[in-house]
Amino acid sequence: MKVAVLMGGAAPERETSLQSGKRVCQALTESGHEVVPLDTTRNLVSILRAERPDIVFSALRGFDGESGAVQGLLEFLDIPCVGAPSHVCRDAWDKGALPGVLEGYRGALGGTMTASWPRGVCLARSAFEDMGAASALDLVEDRIPGGYPVCVKPAHGTSARGVHKANSQEELVGGIMDALAYDDAVVIQQWIDGVELAVFVLGEGLDAFVLPPVEIVHGEQPAQFAPPRPASFSQDAGEAEAIRTEVERAAMEAYLAYGMRDLGCVNLVWDGAQARVLEVDMAPELTEGSLFDAACNASSLTFKGVVNALVGGLEA
Repeated sequence: MKVAVLMGGAAPERETSLQSGKRVCQALTESGHEVVPLDTTRNLVSILRAERPDIVFSALRGFDGESGAVQGLLEFLDIPCVGAPSHVCRDAWDKGALPGVLEGYRGALGGTMTASWPRGVCLARSAFEDMGAASALDLVEDRIPGGYPVCVKPAHGTSARGVHKANSQEELVGGIMDALAYDDAVVIQQWIDGVELAVFVLGEGLDAFVLPPVEIVHGEQPAQFAPPRPASFSQDAGEAEAIRTEVERAAMEAYLAYGMRDLGCVNLVWDGAQARVLEVDMAPELTEGSLFDAACNASSLTFKGVVNALVGGLEA
């Protein structure tokens, strides 16, 4: 099978994308596929039309890889691509859309759902610059359930850039200004304390399956993580297993609510009582030692086997 692997791009995550892409290329080459590694240049469409790959594996990060931009282009070119279609990516890219997506899915289930999510509001840059929204920030303590602290983050994307915990209105203003340096809208929502988790899901629809949750351990610097490890919820084995089952069920609900397929990551927090979904990631990092690696190791899966299966190979 001829597989084009997209990597690089112009996003700040370019180096991560290149590392992920090269690793995917190696796994596919070792499995016997004909691999065409491609960066996203102005010649991309011409090369794709000339190479005529059977399928594309995108390791792109940032706007090009996660917002539906490259997925929409490939749909236009009628080239299959691993991962969710463009309309699903657009929904996931917009963090402010998460409550609506999950509320809609809960309605489809008849109002019963394991997953919960933070309550908040999404405000556009123009609301601050042209409509005076800053003068109403004193309402946040009443509008956001529980009041301070609150989470402030850019409304689009899945990176940790521009994310802040605000304990007061003064910190909220600073957080909004920083978040708007990365995006044209900001989400202000409940801050959820607890065990922060990445839960990877493989497959599509009712045939999809969840990999063991991996705990995200923040390092001393913002947006850095210690080596990931399988999540541990309780010293009591029975209780830990029950919590893990609930977390995995919540992740699967989010995955299905968005209509994700092939591979995705649901980021959530176990707050001691329930699983609170924070966001979904259509293009998780695939570098060596990543959270995805930890989940595969905990499942006795190999990176090579998963990547080959995603492009339609027989090796599992």
